[in-house]
Amino acid sequence: MLIPADAPILTSAAMREAEAACAAQGTSLSELMERAGAAVADTAWRMAAGAPVLILCGPGNNGGDGYVAARILAARGAAVRVAALAEPATDLATTARAGWQGAVEPITEVLAPAPVIVDALFGVGLSRPLDDGMAATLRRFGGRRVLAVDMPSGVESDGNAGWMPPLPADVTLALGALKPAHVLLPTAAACGSVLLAPIGIAAQAAMRTLPSPTVVTPAAAAHKFDRGMVLVFAGPMPGAAGLAAAAALRAGAGYVVLEGSERAPLSAIITESDARFGERLSDPRVGAVVIGPGFPASDELLFDVEAALDSGKPLVLDAAAIAAALPRLCETPCRAILTPHEGEFARTFPELYGSKIDRAKAAAVRTGAVVVYKGADTIIAAPDGRVAAGWPGSPWLATAGTGDVLAGACGAMLARGSDPFDAAVAAVGWHIARAKAIGPGLVADDLVADDRMKA
Repeated sequence: MLIPADAPILTSAAMREAEAACAAQGTSLSELMERAGAAVADTAWRMAAGAPVLILCGPGNNGGDGYVAARILAARGAAVRVAALAEPATDLATTARAGWQGAVEPITEVLAPAPVIVDALFGVGLSRPLDDGMAATLRRFGGRRVLAVDMPSGVESDGNAGWMPPLPADVTLALGALKPAHVLLPTAAACGSVLLAPIGIAAQAAMRTLPSPTVVTPAAAAHKFDRGMVLVFAGPMPGAAGLAAAAALRAGAGYVVLEGSERAPLSAIITESDARFGERLSDPRVGAVVIGPGFPASDELLFDVEAALDSGKPLVLDAAAIAAALPRLCETPCRAILTPHEGEFARTFPELYGSKIDRAKAAAVRTGAVVVYKGADTIIAAPDGRVAAGWPGSPWLATAGTGDVLAGACGAMLARGSDPFDAAVAAVGWHIARAKAIGPGLVADDLVADDRMKA
């Protein structure tokens, strides 16, 4: 599955506002529909490669996009047919239907589906699940190549409901901007590869997909402390903290200290006793502190988290350290990145509701910290409303210890002075890129092994 990098994501309400703003600036909605239909036609043309195409049109403007696409494909000489759910119900769709000179079959009476199906039935306009009859009708078209216009029919576009489409898409063409359901499970998996058609809508969204990962090359005269010093505190399970420390080095930190452990996975990591933790926290060269990997809830953890908060250093808080720091964070936000997985998030923020994006944003506002809500559909949220979506990640990251590696990478990015949101985005991108480069059989140790692949 593919998804465009650094692409805008808009809710359905935000998309309507963007369309209205575009119209107010002189671009009519009919022109936007013409551009959308042309983009659908271009994509269907490439997918079909000369094979027949069947376009399923709904009564709304999504169906109007389908009629425009059918007209353009027919003009190119494509073998295209149209099947409709009902007569057009909007002025724009009615005009688009009038421009299609071919026959329109009732969708329930289609006897010979084409090799390529264009789903232009509902798009982002669905407010309730499809009824059983409609779902059964759509399932009849399974087994073909499917292009969904904006959203596979049956999906709620804002990611608030997990309705799954009866006709999953091989390719989904997002019009103007991506929608939350394109990047949130379970619906993202039913969208196939997502393409973006920039139809002229100015979508300067605070929500975006991850940018393409980049490697920051140190300056020619760089010193190890210029690249960032990271302090990782080990708990009763020092192996996890060791992974975090090694990840901090691999992700670009120039100096890493592993406090509270006698052994380190890399000889370049400095190990020290617990007794020096307070001394290290006062070291002005420390650019970030990582606490939580391998450190279950305890009085000792609470004491160390309080000390780290008192130091004023930028923090990466993982696992039980998130709940330990929560009261202080809610009162006095600091430069911090929280990295909860699903279970940790639910235990720490049980009162939050809505889509995964909504919950991550609310947790960020509540704590004043950047929240990396981990999972196959990782969401990164900042208190100022910025959001980055990490779908698709790598399924090989679903193994023990990879979260500890991500915490260390966050520490490296934060230690060199990055804005916490930018640091988290860079760390998640680094994490996914390394996992994809390694591929099948990945274990967490592989992510911090010899960096010859330049992930």
